[in-house]
Amino acid sequence: MSTRLGTLLLTAVLTSAGCGSDVPRTEEASEPAMTSPRRDVTAANAFYYYRDVEAAWAFYTRILGLETVADYGFAKILRVAPASYLTLVDAARGMHSADEPKSVTLALVTDDPEGWWAYLTEAGVPMRAELGEVDPARPHNGFVAMDPEGYLLEFERFNPHAENVALMPVLEGIEALGPAAVDTERPPELSIRATVLWLYYQDIDAALDWYEGVLGTELMVDQGWAKVVPASATGFLGFVDGSRGLHQATEQKGVTVSFFTDDVDGWFGALRSRPDFPLRTPEITDESGRVRTFVGYDPEGYFLEWDTFLDVEENEALLNHLKAR
Repeated sequence: MSTRLGTLLLTAVLTSAGCGSDVPRTEEASEPAMTSPRRDVTAANAFYYYRDVEAAWAFYTRILGLETVADYGFAKILRVAPASYLTLVDAARGMHSADEPKSVTLALVTDDPEGWWAYLTEAGVPMRAELGEVDPARPHNGFVAMDPEGYLLEFERFNPHAENVALMPVLEGIEALGPAAVDTERPPELSIRATVLWLYYQDIDAALDWYEGVLGTELMVDQGWAKVVPASATGFLGFVDGSRGLHQATEQKGVTVSFFTDDVDGWFGALRSRPDFPLRTPEITDESGRVRTFVGYDPEGYFLEWDTFLDVEENEALLNHLKAR
């Protein structure tokens, strides 16, 4: 990946997050799309798979207070942060089963993990890791909760620290989301600023190099055994050493990582010829007249999906958010 391409994506992240002015794109036509797609990712998303998707939906809307921006029945798309989404899928109709290892952790980046801890423990949400002593001198503070079927949710604050020097200006430029205007018990002062989707690898350096080449992104946070890159204005990907993280690196993974984009054709044209990007869907598919999509695999088998949502009534709320980014 060229340094200029990574800088372009980082500039787009900063601009979308309110940290810069619009920057015209130049010289794009001179570089082949096959190696550097450089198309905007409007939002980052993850698909989670459930035996009881309705119970999971109730948890994420009533307890976590997330907005449902599209409801297809078997799949429900929730807005977590301004450009970060989570899609809950009935496993009977999804690409993964509910029995596959849940080798993923969704970090909800917040200014107030203490408030979230008090609220969620009072609500009886099971915990994997407690908040413990809060030390603002540490790079981050937080705790790990569990959703109804065992997916891990990390509520995390990144602190001013040498490790976070590139990340902090981005986070500070984001207007955090409060609870949706739905029937929720979430206190209005508890907000979510961004997300980090933590993924678990045998070789995180190889994973980082691969994503830099495919997404045109660059390393933003280096924790040694965990590394973070931007994927959208508020959605980050984290690559974790599977021998040290909350999960091990596993062959099967009960998650699909996805990227919302206005240009699924451009991404497909750019990626289809990469020898290091095997396709699961050999062509772009139309899913029930709602979304155009294709799926491939990363170096250790995570499913990656690119989605362009069609202008239909069921997508109206989602498209309004994506257009307003």
